[in-house]
Amino acid sequence: MRRTPLEYSPFFSEVCDGEVYLKLENLQLTGSFKIRGALNKMLQLSDEERRKGIVTASAGNHAQGIGYGAEMLGIEATIVVPRNTPRTKIDAIQRYGVDLMIYGENYDEAEKKARELEREQSKVYVSPYNDYEVIAGQGIVGLEMWEEKSDLDTVLVPVGGGGLVSGIAVALKSLNPKVRVIGVQSKASPVMYESIKQGVIVEVPMEESIAEGLHGGIEKGSVTFDLIKELVDDIILVEEKEIETGILLFLEHQHQVVEGAGAVGLAALLRYKERFKGQKVGVIVSGGNIDISLMRKMLCKREEESDY
Repeated sequence: MRRTPLEYSPFFSEVCDGEVYLKLENLQLTGSFKIRGALNKMLQLSDEERRKGIVTASAGNHAQGIGYGAEMLGIEATIVVPRNTPRTKIDAIQRYGVDLMIYGENYDEAEKKARELEREQSKVYVSPYNDYEVIAGQGIVGLEMWEEKSDLDTVLVPVGGGGLVSGIAVALKSLNPKVRVIGVQSKASPVMYESIKQGVIVEVPMEESIAEGLHGGIEKGSVTFDLIKELVDDIILVEEKEIETGILLFLEHQHQVVEGAGAVGLAALLRYKERFKGQKVGVIVSGGNIDISLMRKMLCKREEESDY
């Protein structure tokens, strides 16, 4: 894995009148943190499990991590992605020579199909989030942050199924129990937010989201739910417009590309700036695999809006 930079951001620090440090997982291999957990899981498979092959469901980034690892380790991999997966991610997955299946209108349907293939073909299912070894791999992000900046007050982490925020919370809380770990979700897909609020994993209506990497439900009994209940201090929601603004501001001031799922922490700084005033805040920029056509639309829209 690349040890990705933890960079001080003058612009986002000014936004919330604090100190903001960006953990740039958009610069990770395959353009996302997901390879950390995927490869950690695959390296620990037995010889028999490797011979059986693996199957997974993904919104795109986990699939690339699986593809990278499968190619490196010589493991046959079947990957199911929903139809709303960006073309950029589908093209990247196909380069690894995996058996790619496009199935379902959303992540939940793709996940159910992958679980069917697991049973029918006796393959090993590698969950993007519901697996302790995957979670442990994602937690290295938090460990790297602590090694460079051990006095952070708060860390903002994107939340979908909860693998990343669970791993980071385990790592950081073990090293510094005083640090606040806050998850961030899009209001369009607030599954973990509502589940924690109600004390049980629930299904909620979901809307289309620019943060498609965080879109979808949570498996019943997912290990991430209990970890988040125990270790994550809060989960907050951001609007789609705020995520879009975060993407554009990151491009303008950091001169880098971030996808919607990776920009929710930036959106949280914009929406809740008073909450982080005077704090040292770490923000996980979890991935940079944005569809180029979507970026083009946002830039054109920006040109049309004089109040940007």
